[in-house]
Amino acid sequence: GAWWAAVAVLGAEMTGGMLASLWPRLKEGAFGTKVKVATIEEAEAIPVGTITYFVDQRFYLSRVESGFLAIYRKCTHVGCVVPWLPDAPSEDALGTSGRFNCPCHGGIFDRHGVVMAGPPLRPLDIFPITIEEGNLVVNTGKIIQREEFNESQVTKI
Repeated sequence: GAWWAAVAVLGAEMTGGMLASLWPRLKEGAFGTKVKVATIEEAEAIPVGTITYFVDQRFYLSRVESGFLAIYRKCTHVGCVVPWLPDAPSEDALGTSGRFNCPCHGGIFDRHGVVMAGPPLRPLDIFPITIEEGNLVVNTGKIIQREEFNESQVTKI
């Protein structure tokens, strides 16, 4: 009877451990959660054309003429991490230098995440930005795929 009880306890522990692993425990501010990036005052002080990289949250905050875009760092071609190259020639009128360059197949994107050259067929994905309690908040748990850039994708402050 003791052996059967030990087997039952071991089975219950294994089942409990497996079920617990199926529900991720996301830390506040981690990828897949809402991330506070700046207060409204701090955001307003960011110059147009600035790109800020949030490494652990896997996105770039792009300050464009009319507001902000939270651009996912994953290339829409085959999923490579797309770095921001601040010294590369600019692909837009927001700055004299800087663009996104995919190292895998040469995809080039501007500050809006729009494809300027290479094999990607659509712009970089974005995350929704909201204003909550006076803060700019990016929801990295919701990826928005887009076929083109339009002004409705920009969060205005």
